Amino acid sequence: MPGLIESAALQLRVAKRLALRRGASLGERIGQLDDRFVFVVGSPRSGTTFLAGAIGSLPGFVDLGEVAPLKAAVPELATLEPQEAAKRMRRILGVARRVGLVGAVRPVEQTPELAHLVRVIPIAFPQARIVHIVRDGRDVVCSLLEKPWLRREQVKTDDAGVAYGSYARFWVESDRREEFETASDARRAAWVWRRYVTAARSADVPLLEIRYEKMAADPTATAQEIGRYLEAPPDALAAALGRAHGASVGRYQTDLSEEQLADVLDEAGDLLRELGYA
Repeated sequence: MPGLIESAALQLRVAKRLALRRGASLGERIGQLDDRFVFVVGSPRSGTTFLAGAIGSLPGFVDLGEVAPLKAAVPELATLEPQEAAKRMRRILGVARRVGLVGAVRPVEQTPELAHLVRVIPIAFPQARIVHIVRDGRDVVCSLLEKPWLRREQVKTDDAGVAYGSYARFWVESDRREEFETASDARRAAWVWRRYVTAARSADVPLLEIRYEKMAADPTATAQEIGRYLEAPPDALAAALGRAHGASVGRYQTDLSEEQLADVLDEAGDLLRELGYA
């Protein structure tokens, strides 16, 4: 854990420097921590990093990125009672922010795995706001297939020490763990999307759901919606959201083979249809 804390501290110091460049005051540098967190959650490769960066670029906000100690702790936190998980989440983020010298600006955290802890967030931070970004699962599969995260025989780890590979993660249904590990890469990627999106949408806590496709097509309208929810300036946010990659919308039509698309629809077709994607 010390190594992860040090890594997070370096990351947060970079975030602090960005906040200072935007004119953060001395009080913001060393003042009491602002607990009005913004948590951006969603399936990996759904635009969480982009959206959190856009929000974090606003005056009075700072993007923390994925706080490594928190990401590493998610599998354990998911097994705990909500009150205990919230206590530990608050402690991890408090330590990381203080070590990283990020003070009284509104922090934006973007660890996708927190989709599985959405119920815990309001307990840990009652003033927090949660933004759930949803992207067409077929396009998410295309993007996940470009990464080594779910491939067999991977020995690498990410910045939080989480191992790559085809092994069943904590969020895989207990009676399907072996199936997950032997599934095709496309099915496994669709599985990721289905489980993350379902976890966030079934949490039954207040959140704002944003569609990636709408954000790319109409950043101004999306910025106004997010701005109202966060009490943030929509014009500056619209300018940041205008850099979304609309060209990636619908890429599955050319990037997925018929066999891959069949696996995706078999695994996640019901959710795709529920969300209006298929």
